Amino acid sequence: MKKHFFKHLAQTSPHPLALEISYANGAYVYDSDKKAYLDFIAGVSANTLGHNHPKISQAIKNQVDDYTHVMVYGEFIQQPQVVLCKLLADNLPDNLETVYLTNSGTEATEGALKLAKRFTGRSEIIAAKNGYHGNTQGAMSVCGAEAQNSAFRPLIPGIRFIEFNNSIDLNKITNKTAAVILETIQGGAGFIEPTNNYLQKVLDKCNKVGALLILDEIQSGIGRTGKLFGFENYNTIPHIIVAGKGLGGGMPIGAFISSFKIMDCLKEHPKLGHITTFGGHPVIAAAANATLKELLSANLIEETLIKETLIRKLLIHPLITEIRGKGLMLAAIVETKEIASKVILKSLDKGLLLFWLLFEGKAIRITPPLTITKDEIFKGCNIIIESLNEVLADY
Repeated sequence: MKKHFFKHLAQTSPHPLALEISYANGAYVYDSDKKAYLDFIAGVSANTLGHNHPKISQAIKNQVDDYTHVMVYGEFIQQPQVVLCKLLADNLPDNLETVYLTNSGTEATEGALKLAKRFTGRSEIIAAKNGYHGNTQGAMSVCGAEAQNSAFRPLIPGIRFIEFNNSIDLNKITNKTAAVILETIQGGAGFIEPTNNYLQKVLDKCNKVGALLILDEIQSGIGRTGKLFGFENYNTIPHIIVAGKGLGGGMPIGAFISSFKIMDCLKEHPKLGHITTFGGHPVIAAAANATLKELLSANLIEETLIKETLIRKLLIHPLITEIRGKGLMLAAIVETKEIASKVILKSLDKGLLLFWLLFEGKAIRITPPLTITKDEIFKGCNIIIESLNEVLADY
């Protein structure tokens, strides 16, 4: 299997983990030798309720029995889509009431950028240095990481970059700007939170010049930071949000969400200006409904902050310089990139799944399912400390 994996699946990095998966359940993934791995990655923040959650699995099976794909998005009334969009709207501020469902977060980013240009009649987009919003050419164009972008230029024109949390840079937002797109919490850059009321300052400047604020909630949304969406932590309601990852509970989905007034401009001039065949797929929408309903009915969102406190308490070590992030969107920052890689690989050998961040090499990703138990947190953090001790002993 490994031979075929490396030959027939296009690779995205020189050294993938190449763990051969047999099955997964709860907070554990099992390899072909039936070895159990405690999952502190959660499919890169996607498996909100863990693996093989019975309510999600049952929702998928029920929908498959009814119908799968029947028509391109937006033409037929399909109950799973409508229920999901209404459930999202019911749990968002009034100006975030209309949802466009896509197949992924990066597609949602593309839609949000087009929406902003169409509504404002402007073309300039402002994004943050070291931001990450997806990997298609439009989404990559607003990712401020030149090491990633340089090999694929030219990308789309009209993009300007600002430094996240730098208020002086907000002077770059002018009446030529269609939108500012930011991650609510910068992910690939190292799980960096906004400080000093930064997001509200950006929103105020956008309102002043007639630009739209797009907040990327692909990672920080769906309960991961102690609120349903991350922006709720920072008292700022954007014009558009982008969602994905955890919304599907392990199934592929994305969404961009705005007011009815803004979203209504996609209907005409031109007609079919933004379309998708499989966006809002009924089986995926059913999985998202089950995920969201369970999340809203249980105490999992509130418990993320309790679990964050426990992780911070347990992960105290001379090689850890700080823990960044909020809720169960955390990164342990160590002294060097080499230490981070050694800890991740040593932990893998010990049965714990950890991962890297895109642009911050000194970070160790800790994004377990929101269903992770306290006992599992103790177990995982003990493995991290053991691995750190082994690395320290080698110094």
